[in-house]
Amino acid sequence: MLKEVKELAKMIDHSLLHPTMTDKDLKEGCELAKHYDAASVCIKPYAVKDAIKWLEGSDVMVCTVIGFPHGNSSTDVKVYETEKACQEGAVEIDMVVNVGKVLQEDWAYVSKEIQAIVAITKKHKAALKVIFENDYLPEDKYKIKLCEICSAAQVEFVKTSTGYGFIKGSDGKYSYEGATEHDLKLMRKHSAPDVQIKAAGGVRTLEDLLKIKSWGVTRIGATATAAILEDAKRKYGAETGDKPNFKEGVGY
Repeated sequence: MLKEVKELAKMIDHSLLHPTMTDKDLKEGCELAKHYDAASVCIKPYAVKDAIKWLEGSDVMVCTVIGFPHGNSSTDVKVYETEKACQEGAVEIDMVVNVGKVLQEDWAYVSKEIQAIVAITKKHKAALKVIFENDYLPEDKYKIKLCEICSAAQVEFVKTSTGYGFIKGSDGKYSYEGATEHDLKLMRKHSAPDVQIKAAGGVRTLEDLLKIKSWGVTRIGATATAAILEDAKRKYGAETGDKPNFKEGVGY
């Protein structure tokens, strides 16, 4: 694989989180991530052990989610989920903050919860990504404060969205923005230099990936992994080929 394509592949957490995904879907998703040498698969918590088996022989990491997608679990439950996931072999953890506590500016609670989770991930030498769910945060002050709290806690990543934080519109339909230019640049500006930025929600093309990379983003959550990397191969002159049998576009 060309250096340029490999670098882009290692920015991608291949998302395997949609509620409708069966075990067959998850296995095929892991095979796709392995084929393209993605950074990780972000998989449903119950399938962590299976993912480790399916990814054997590759350096694709196993990531899973905690308090997903709404962040409403108690801190004790999030701690238990994190401990269990790490014990089963996950080496990256994407945890959703308690959005209601953020909106009421109960920063003591939010900070204590993040610190409790990061204590577990650091014990297991796993990376923690803290998901803000920016679509639910109407003002920049919430995102800035979360960046400051996460920087103080020395988490590895801050992340824009789950991809499932839907807002009900006046027409009764649900939608989300996901990773926006404004939010990504804001998060990069207000996070410590060693805290990385993960974009999730709406990053679906090579053009999207290259654009956010230029803003300092180092990881994305995506379902369009094959499409992005096949385009990258064409752009950089690498040989394209048949992709594994997996239906993309389910989820963010």
